[in-house]
Amino acid sequence: MQDKDPNENNRQQGGDGGFNWKGMILIFVAMGLFALAFLSNGISDRSKTLTFAEFKEKVVQKKIRIDPNSKPPKLLRLVQKDGSMKQTIEGFYEVDDATDNDGDKYKAFSTPIILEYVDDELKELLAQNELEISDLPTDSDSLGMMLMSFYLPVFFLLILLYFLFRHQIRAAGKGAMSFGKSKAKLMSLDKGKVTFKDVAGVEEAKEEVWEIVEYLRDPKKFQKLGGRIPKGVLMVGSPGTGKTLLARAIAGEADVPFFSISGSDFVEMFVGVGASRVRDMFEQGKKNAPCLIFIDEIDAVGRHRGHGLGGGHDEREQTLNALLVEMDGFDTQEGVIIIAATNRPDVLDPALLRPGRFDREITVSLPDVKGREEILKVHAKKVKIAEGVDLGVIARGTPGYSGAELANVINEAALLAARKGLKAITTGELEEARDKVRWGKERRSLALSEDEKELTAYHEAGHALLGMLVKDTDPVHKVTIIPRGPALGVTMYLPEEDKHSYKKQYLLDRLILIMGGRVAEELVFGDVTNGAAGDIRQASEIARKMVCNWGMSDALGMIEYGEGQGEVFLARDISSQRNYSEATQQLIDNEVKKLTDEAYAEATRLIKEHRDKLEVIAQGLLLYETLDGSHIKEIMDTGEIQNPPSAPTPPDIPEEPKEEEPAAEKKKDEPGEDFPGELAPA
Repeated sequence: MQDKDPNENNRQQGGDGGFNWKGMILIFVAMGLFALAFLSNGISDRSKTLTFAEFKEKVVQKKIRIDPNSKPPKLLRLVQKDGSMKQTIEGFYEVDDATDNDGDKYKAFSTPIILEYVDDELKELLAQNELEISDLPTDSDSLGMMLMSFYLPVFFLLILLYFLFRHQIRAAGKGAMSFGKSKAKLMSLDKGKVTFKDVAGVEEAKEEVWEIVEYLRDPKKFQKLGGRIPKGVLMVGSPGTGKTLLARAIAGEADVPFFSISGSDFVEMFVGVGASRVRDMFEQGKKNAPCLIFIDEIDAVGRHRGHGLGGGHDEREQTLNALLVEMDGFDTQEGVIIIAATNRPDVLDPALLRPGRFDREITVSLPDVKGREEILKVHAKKVKIAEGVDLGVIARGTPGYSGAELANVINEAALLAARKGLKAITTGELEEARDKVRWGKERRSLALSEDEKELTAYHEAGHALLGMLVKDTDPVHKVTIIPRGPALGVTMYLPEEDKHSYKKQYLLDRLILIMGGRVAEELVFGDVTNGAAGDIRQASEIARKMVCNWGMSDALGMIEYGEGQGEVFLARDISSQRNYSEATQQLIDNEVKKLTDEAYAEATRLIKEHRDKLEVIAQGLLLYETLDGSHIKEIMDTGEIQNPPSAPTPPDIPEEPKEEEPAAEKKKDEPGEDFPGELAPA
């Protein structure tokens, strides 16, 4: 069945999605009234102005017409303008030639006079010719004319403007009174419904929230035993791990209303709005119970109280106070459950995390290798994957990838396959998409000199060589000197399994491996470059953690020096001080330098012993630009590449459409078929 157009209701209600016919009709009515006003003014202005002498002549000639029964009635009137000393005689006189008056035999006239001076003469003149003034000059006439000529059109104009902008006036009034209303959106579950089948890689989190689904489906099952379902569930995890998706899946499985709101939607520029929105949100939840209320990025409103760096009134703290009060008095028997998500649980207020508010904290961690494979399979259902593609290999090569990044890998692979004109996604596209998501797109167009390419080749060859010599490390997967992202070359490793704890020997071997690039530069060229900046940063971080956090220094022992390496909360950490002396700081620096120096010395020894292998790897990189782990292993076993990769090909550049040329010119200027796909010179 075809989905209903969501804009149909708007069009039927004259909303933003449709044409405002009522407004256009009112505009035309207003234009018609104005035209009528101008037309009436034009008719009145067509009356002829006669002097008093001409008026007397018309009276003597018996041409002044008085007929009360005609339409309009022809009367002789004396009108006085408000605030003026002059009066005006208005009436109709008989014209000599009706054709000059649009066929009308009588024409309106007006004669200005000063009644004070011609009063007696006017009375005598009218009496002799049996004429009389129909009404005497009064202020009410002038007032009525003023109302008719000015105030009445303005009155009608205001009425028209009100009807024309009534919708906007109501919307403005609604907006002014709705600052305190909650901005929580009721998500539709009929279209795009998400269930637990769409969530992979977070099995433990799914198990923890499943009982919430069961409670929403059958609350009496838990109430019989006196059990109390958690009032609130706080989901904690790195960005992209699927916290929001998991909340939507809970609502989809329970088939209950799902309200979604962001933490930043509570606080506005007006004082008291945030607290009012919190109260309104809970009221909406009670009216739609059983339901779920999902607050995304709750750290925007739930930060520590009392950690403000400045003075004054903190509106955010008042909003948090309202949230604490509402959750404390919130009865779970009403069937409303609060789910919140954040990636900064360290900055949340302790009162928000106590039992009775957020009773349960669920950690949504980065997926392991099995979880990554399941996530890839979920997203692979939406695209065409070629037969024989092993998603397990891609999962092994994506350690530390979140669910959002894995979804992006599948999407980038689909775009790449479509760009190549393939019918399905192969392993090559998935590998390229994985590298693009983590390190960026290949920059083959980056102009590197031969010296820079050679330097990069030996640098990466040093990493690859040590990756094969050092025992306790991950196998080498691929080495390339094609610039990618900010790096001029990359050596990639393929972990056999996810590691959650690291042995001291693994970390020492890791330091040796990191030193390979700088050592190769120094041995081959007798000089060093800034290309090892990332290696130095990584080695320093590992060595300092070994000494300060992991107790792997014999001189310093199992003592933690300094705060943890977590996220910094400025308002809390700005006043933190070191918990060790200057002498200890000097000892820490010496131990860190000792670890890096020993790793550098060991890397130098290994590369000197296998200098011939270093040369073969570097020359292979200069020739083929990219070598797989199998090629590096062949070099280590036999001293040469027995199954060389295909020669590198430049990136495909789409040709611009050309205009048709005469046949003779085409034969003369085109380079011919010896260079298929090459752009013609400009």
